[in-house]
Amino acid sequence: MTSPLSAPRIAAHLRSSAQQVDIRSVASTGSTNADLLAQLDRLTQPTLLVASSQSAGRGRAGRSWQSAPGASLTFSLAWPFRRPLHQLIGLPLAVGVGIAEVLESFDLPLQLKWPNDLLRDGRKVGGVLIETAAPTDPHAVGCWAVIGIGLNLLLPELSDEGVAAAMPELVRVEPELLLAELLSGLADTLLQFEQSGFGIFRERWNRRHAYAGQPVVLLDHGRVVRQGVAQGVDASGYLLLQTGSGLLPVMAGDVSLRLQGA
Repeated sequence: MTSPLSAPRIAAHLRSSAQQVDIRSVASTGSTNADLLAQLDRLTQPTLLVASSQSAGRGRAGRSWQSAPGASLTFSLAWPFRRPLHQLIGLPLAVGVGIAEVLESFDLPLQLKWPNDLLRDGRKVGGVLIETAAPTDPHAVGCWAVIGIGLNLLLPELSDEGVAAAMPELVRVEPELLLAELLSGLADTLLQFEQSGFGIFRERWNRRHAYAGQPVVLLDHGRVVRQGVAQGVDASGYLLLQTGSGLLPVMAGDVSLRLQGA
């Protein structure tokens, strides 16, 4: 049976920005996102839940994401924001920037695919799923975000979303150290987002834009709803699509982005 990661060893490597996080580690669970969402009314501080394997992990639009012990790194971070829900539109993109910047420190340059995928050499190597919850008190300000991260370390295909790349270099890194670096980077990212919103991440995201200047299509349940040339994102995190009618800002929702002809 796979052992859970050591929470004390993760904590020992954290930078100051992440030392406020309560770290919980389990060998296996259904979904770390679902577990934290069920516990939100009892959480009093940012909380990380990492599982060596998940049997019911989720991606966007209800897709599944399974993980095998040692083949992936899967965790969720519950984080309280003073911002209302409608101001979190660009959060998945900011999180992608934060993860990419950490992995670049391990000599792993990644690209970002709008709105929440990480690519290596054009193929998906990880993803972000953010689920939010408003406070039960109608007079309270702010909300919780549960940020789920899945990174593929070894296996070429872990889910029905077409994960087709891996980062075997990271297998040589102590997992507690790797997770501490990711958590510290995420804490820095979330504190910046809380203070300034997505605008300060826009250029950092656009520098890593996987489909910059390329013709793309937007799909809704397999049906093409928009097509044009991807021009990056605006200060709110909307995809800017150059179409025959001009520049069109697109909100994420449940649409999927693909290269034309792919």
